[in-house]
Amino acid sequence: MSGTSLDGVDAVLADFKDTYPKLLASQHIGFDPDLRTELLALNLTGENELERSALAANHLAQHYTKAVQSLLAQTAKKPSEIAAIGCHGQTVRHRPELGYTLQLNNGALLAELTGITVIADFRSRDIAAGGQGAPLVPAFHAAVFHHPNIHRVIVNIGGIANLTRLPSSGPIIGFDCGPGNVLLDTWCAAHQGKAFDENGAWATSGKVIPELLTAMSEDPFFKQPPPKSTGRDLFNFAWLQQFLRTEYAPQDVQATLLKLTVNGIWQAVQENCGGAQEIYVCGGGARNGALINSLRHAFATNAVPVALTDALGVAAEHVEALAFAWLARQTTCGEAGNLPAVTGARHACILGAIYPANLR
Repeated sequence: MSGTSLDGVDAVLADFKDTYPKLLASQHIGFDPDLRTELLALNLTGENELERSALAANHLAQHYTKAVQSLLAQTAKKPSEIAAIGCHGQTVRHRPELGYTLQLNNGALLAELTGITVIADFRSRDIAAGGQGAPLVPAFHAAVFHHPNIHRVIVNIGGIANLTRLPSSGPIIGFDCGPGNVLLDTWCAAHQGKAFDENGAWATSGKVIPELLTAMSEDPFFKQPPPKSTGRDLFNFAWLQQFLRTEYAPQDVQATLLKLTVNGIWQAVQENCGGAQEIYVCGGGARNGALINSLRHAFATNAVPVALTDALGVAAEHVEALAFAWLARQTTCGEAGNLPAVTGARHACILGAIYPANLR
């Protein structure tokens, strides 16, 4: 998995032979600065972008290969022992309202380099069936985190924040809530020269600007009912700039952006997850102590505890990669990977394009 935060590749090796998936190994490989800059630039139109996209996809395949090779080395596994690689690719455009989403990847090259069957392009089939193509992880959340007697909400805070409502019985829903880390990281990079605000320390040094928070919160996306999904196409630096004033201190803007993420999640739960008893957080934002503390404070009035998915047996930083391993398993088994109630698709679909391993 390589997500909207553009921090690198997260990979896991998972065994699904039992009811509960067993994580055998994990690996994170950061993006080099040039690749990260190029992937960020490709979120916008630009000169020679078709060739640049193809070259970036090849570069990504090499990063994915390094991650796979590390997992094999850690576990002394041979490529022939692996059923498939589930590879999400790097999203550079997400426009379901126009009928497409684009994740840079070269599944053929990855299969060639690893000698393992690759399943990629998970989102396009759901969009073809009239869905948003996202979020796809709620189906995995339901398979792994559902409890027969407890109404849980799983919140993933990556670049974008999304949630899954898992009632003890009844329909499962999931959707994007709004920005997660994407604006926090963008602002931190611009003013601190760092890829992210470690543990939210910089945000903690500032104060929330009420009028800025109100203005940003008026964006129509927050009021749009699910199913819905979003990305850098909406929540980006240009979007943020329209609300800024010269008198705003940078650390106060950071504090306000953190509050925007928290409020987006809180509002989404209030409006769509009535009766929630437990909230579990995963994704990179789960390691932002200031963000988690703010979430806990927000839900304290509802007496709903907020914990990390670590408490459920899956480390917060591994959930997304494990989800796409599970989605690859669904594809190989001929089973649906999407939840139409979540994405808005007309029907359940077998997701993904398959690039077979080399002939042996």
